[in-house]
Amino acid sequence: MPRASRWPEKPRRRGRPGRVPLAAPAAAGIAAAVASILATSLDVWELPTEAKAGITVIAGLLVGMLTWATTTKPAPVPVPEPVAGPSWRPPDQWPPVPAHFTGRTDSLAELHKVFSGRYSGRGHTVSGDAGGPLVVSVYGRAGVGKSALIARFGHAVASWFPDGRLYADLRGGAEAGVSPEEVLTGFLRALGVRLTTDPGGLTELRKLWLTWTRGRRILIGLDNAQDGDQVRDLIPAEPGCAVMVTSRKPLFLLNTYDKRLQEFSEAQGVELLARLAGDERVAADLAAAQEIVRACDRLPLAISICGGRLATRENWSLAELAERLADERRRLNQLELADRIDKSVRASLRLSYADCTDIQRRLLRLLSLVQAPDVPGWVAGELLAIAPLEGADQLETLMDAQLAECSGTDAAGVLRYRLHDLVRVFAHELALQEDSGERRRAAIERVLSGYRRRAEAAAMARWPQDWRRGGRHADVGGDPGAAERLQVSAADWLNAERLTLVAAVGQARSLELWELAWGLGRAFCSLCHSLRAYWSDWRTVAEIVHEAATRLDDRRSLGIALLERAAVTGGQGSHEEALADAERALGILTELGESWWAARAMRTVGMTLFSAGNFDRAQQYLIDAIAAFRAEDDPWWSARTQRNLAELRLAQRRPEQARELLEDALAVFKRDGNRYSEAQTLRAYGEVLAAQARMLNQAGESRAAQDAFTKAGFSLARAAEMFRQRGELWEEARCLRAAGEVGDPRNGLRELEFVRRAAEILSALGDSWGEARTLVSSGRAHARLGRFAEADADLHGAVRAFEELGDRGWTARSLRYLGEVRLDAGDRRSAVVPLTQAQDIYRSLGNQSGMARTLELLIRARES
Repeated sequence: MPRASRWPEKPRRRGRPGRVPLAAPAAAGIAAAVASILATSLDVWELPTEAKAGITVIAGLLVGMLTWATTTKPAPVPVPEPVAGPSWRPPDQWPPVPAHFTGRTDSLAELHKVFSGRYSGRGHTVSGDAGGPLVVSVYGRAGVGKSALIARFGHAVASWFPDGRLYADLRGGAEAGVSPEEVLTGFLRALGVRLTTDPGGLTELRKLWLTWTRGRRILIGLDNAQDGDQVRDLIPAEPGCAVMVTSRKPLFLLNTYDKRLQEFSEAQGVELLARLAGDERVAADLAAAQEIVRACDRLPLAISICGGRLATRENWSLAELAERLADERRRLNQLELADRIDKSVRASLRLSYADCTDIQRRLLRLLSLVQAPDVPGWVAGELLAIAPLEGADQLETLMDAQLAECSGTDAAGVLRYRLHDLVRVFAHELALQEDSGERRRAAIERVLSGYRRRAEAAAMARWPQDWRRGGRHADVGGDPGAAERLQVSAADWLNAERLTLVAAVGQARSLELWELAWGLGRAFCSLCHSLRAYWSDWRTVAEIVHEAATRLDDRRSLGIALLERAAVTGGQGSHEEALADAERALGILTELGESWWAARAMRTVGMTLFSAGNFDRAQQYLIDAIAAFRAEDDPWWSARTQRNLAELRLAQRRPEQARELLEDALAVFKRDGNRYSEAQTLRAYGEVLAAQARMLNQAGESRAAQDAFTKAGFSLARAAEMFRQRGELWEEARCLRAAGEVGDPRNGLRELEFVRRAAEILSALGDSWGEARTLVSSGRAHARLGRFAEADADLHGAVRAFEELGDRGWTARSLRYLGEVRLDAGDRRSAVVPLTQAQDIYRSLGNQSGMARTLELLIRARES
């Protein structure tokens, strides 16, 4: 029997009874009269008493039945009259699948798994005790392809729903959204229900809907829902039915499987572009195709529009379209074919924007002005000038509307948020139109000020000695553990905020907010200096700090800015540039009477000269700096500079003097509970012990040498572990490199492994100078193992790296080590060239110690 023949069998038990004939009142009157006559004349007739009673009862029943039959009842729900006959078919309103539908293999498989868990497929047997229909909610940002996905899946499972497929576009977010009553009326008519009169509102329509879906297997599609209220009454009670809903935010419905549809991957985006613009065209310029997909924010709607433009403009190259999209001011114009939500990214976003409250719209506009990859929640509070928690709540509502997204939890354990790229471009357009320049500037200034406060607090916690005399943490009650936790927390904060801080400093510069640029940049430089990390960003910000100080015409700020720049340029091997900045800073700060800062400038000059190989001048500046710090009653900086002087003494082959200086410094750091500085000093102490051990070994005092090697290894291992526990990667790498240079004959392979681990850490940190320095350590470790070819290659690499960095001192040292390795390998002739080059560089630098060492090697090389 055809499926359609089931519909006419529906019962009419809830319909209105038939019309009452006109003769019914007369019949009731006649019956009443007959009953009355009988009742009054029974006594006349000579009948038994039982017969009289029976006649009376019959007459009463007759009157009662006729009265009931002629009484009109209140009108119930109108009679649903199904279409009869074999011509009726189950409704099929499902939209077609877009011809260029691409990807979504994983999403389709996931949906199939969900449906298979409820239904057996062809037989469509409901598995388990399902309390209602399956409701699948697919939500996501505008243009991500939600409608296309359910259209595609609905066709795949069509055979599972033999009683029809119903579909309605709810137009959620539009001012004229479709009401549940309209949808139910349309669905009931599609099922063949003739609504002959007004059904009586949503409640009665809902009752009809439940009646006519009972026992049926229908797939129901509800596209573009605004909220759960628009959908809730459209869900049937029949477990055999299934409902698929799309919306731009979660709906929190019962019996729902919620799926957030993500943007395309880059590969999927390129595939979609190729299907529209042509495979050969895309393959010919894959790089441009990838740029287009990235500019489209990997959004299917935007990519489809670009593909459509290319398909109709054969004279356009992909590179030309990519160039057009690169201009954010005109990007949305390129992503519009018509002012409809399915043909325009701007129109699609406008629908979501219109659905927001006024404060959410303002937040969206102002957030688009922040030049940062992502932000923590407190930024929203600053933009709106409200409490941080209230601002974060408003940011969460933008997430629900799929206009913002959570980019994850950062290293400090804080949630971070970002606008989708095309949303940001859209919101920025609106901000320029709807917000005054004064309001925009004030909002950004509040955010930058908030970042400055937080950056300065983190920098002071991380390295208090860089901000005040004495070098002690404030508000820790003498608890060294609390101070250490503050330092680690500050490092985590920088790791989390680095990219945003660099963008913030750049934005302060572009807005000419010079005070904020200087303060925020100075704090950033202090954090990077304390971690010896993010060298490229550090240098960029140091340049802006210098520019800001110059624009402010503040000589004290300029002196500090010059020291910041000298620290990073010197650390990258540009010693001449660093020395010029440090000497200029010393002059400015001395002239201003800033004695503490002048002492720091003295130390910077001394360390720069030391790094450049000018030991004689360097030691005098360091000695003068120690005296100046003592006069300032600053034991931390005095002890730190003593450690630097000890490193210089070690380079001068005076390890005993170096050891005494380090032991004095170590006592200061231990007394103050400064474990970071203690670990740094232990590292230097281990290097001194290792130098003494090598000297003892060369002198033939094997037992004393082995004792010293053991002590050196212990000191370096302890320092490395202290840094490892704190997460100080740069300092840990430095300890590992020092451990690889100990020169213990018993541990050659182990030392080489230490050097390799150091190289991996420094490479991850982007420390190019540190990587070059580690090549020197690796070359010497290979040489000690007799691997002269590997040693030669590593030292050649170090020479090239230091030449590129402009570090002439370490270029000379690397050349000297290269010559020494060739001598040890028995190749005296080839050792002459690098040793001669090293001697020339040392002479130009005035490095007497380096010249003396190189001369010794040259004499050995020329003996042949």
